[in-house]
Amino acid sequence: MTVPWEILIVSSDLEGRRALTTILNRLGIDPICAATIEESLELLSKEAIGVVFCDQYLADGNYRNLLAASHRLTSRMRMVVISRQGNWDEYLEAMRQGAFDLIASPCRPTDVEWMVIQAKRDERNRRSEAASTAEAIT
Repeated sequence: MTVPWEILIVSSDLEGRRALTTILNRLGIDPICAATIEESLELLSKEAIGVVFCDQYLADGNYRNLLAASHRLTSRMRMVVISRQGNWDEYLEAMRQGAFDLIASPCRPTDVEWMVIQAKRDERNRRSEAASTAEAIT
């Protein structure tokens, strides 16, 4: 499965990061990995990142910190929060904060694949809308 941008995994949990990387590799995707918010922000400023799979809690903060800081760098990034509990209240809070979605940990391959498919569809719609807007202007 080819994607028009990179996928970033942000996780302080080595085992969880490895499992998610394995799932993405099976989809033909070689993700970039980071363990901290600082490292993630550096990557977001240099790479065309389309999707970020981010643990709810990190060694140097949480997904909210990364989400707030990342919106200043890129508007194209979609964050999928990975939650240990995965309950409805956490889901609603993540959506209010501007996350693309929330999935439960440990990640299931079908959930990860669905997030990538949805992000690709979202990107295609954005490009189509941008092209329509540009065409209408000219």
